[in-house]
Amino acid sequence: MSSDQRVGADVVRWTTPGDVHGEAHTGARARRARGALIVGGLVVLYAVLVPVVASATGWWGGAGGRAVDYVTGSTAPSTAHPFGTDVAGRDMFVRCARALQVSLLAALVGSAASAFVGTLLGATSAVLGGRADRLLMRGVDAFAAVPHLLLGILVATVYRGSLWTVVLVVAVTHWTATTRLVRGEVLSLRERGWVRAAVSQGGSRARVLRHHVLPHVGAQVAVATALLVPHAVWHETTLTFLGLGLPPHQASLGSLIDLAQQSVTTGAWWTLVAPVGLLVVATVCLGLAMQRGTGRAG
Repeated sequence: MSSDQRVGADVVRWTTPGDVHGEAHTGARARRARGALIVGGLVVLYAVLVPVVASATGWWGGAGGRAVDYVTGSTAPSTAHPFGTDVAGRDMFVRCARALQVSLLAALVGSAASAFVGTLLGATSAVLGGRADRLLMRGVDAFAAVPHLLLGILVATVYRGSLWTVVLVVAVTHWTATTRLVRGEVLSLRERGWVRAAVSQGGSRARVLRHHVLPHVGAQVAVATALLVPHAVWHETTLTFLGLGLPPHQASLGSLIDLAQQSVTTGAWWTLVAPVGLLVVATVCLGLAMQRGTGRAG
């Protein structure tokens, strides 16, 4: 709360301590969000550019992920190798960039597929209504009751050893939240006057849904998909670490962490610190940056 006191032609504005504290808190939060946005952008650029530059110029050990040189194996971080090398002499700076690139790709494609399935089922449930809606939502509740990791392990056990397996696991285990979100939005929108007008003019359910309802739901689905990406990165990392995701020879954050277990016992601590640190920094900063971006969009 604040009050104004007029002295002559001037206005003296009094501000309570709560206002000052609230403004300072808001400013600090905004600065943290901006910092996370900058770091998240740098991490994405690192994942995209470093493998390309390394392959084209030969910097940081050239191909990195494929070149093997046991003579330079288990080399500590230096100017030549910022993240050191693994036991096979492969540059960890390049390998971590390639691993993050693969993990982000799996998370993005899996999140997009999950959003598509959730949007389709949620919109269908809301449009059908009645018994079909109740049965479908009870099925969603039952599916959501199964732990995501357990369900992912079951799927990856059957179809294992490829990038598409990880994408399938992310899509299969994360569509329920989007389904509920889209169903709620469609139920709200179909009561609006302009939707009722489109129906009264003879528009079919499919046409009204496609042209009048889904475009207004798209922003909410985009927000949910963006916020799912950091979680999906952890999901991929966990599955690959357990040996159910990508194969060991294909660089991903999970496979690097898995291979680093043996190297750490011989003193090569950087082979574990580099991918784990990159995983934490990437997911935290991307999550905060996406929250800021979706908050602005909202």
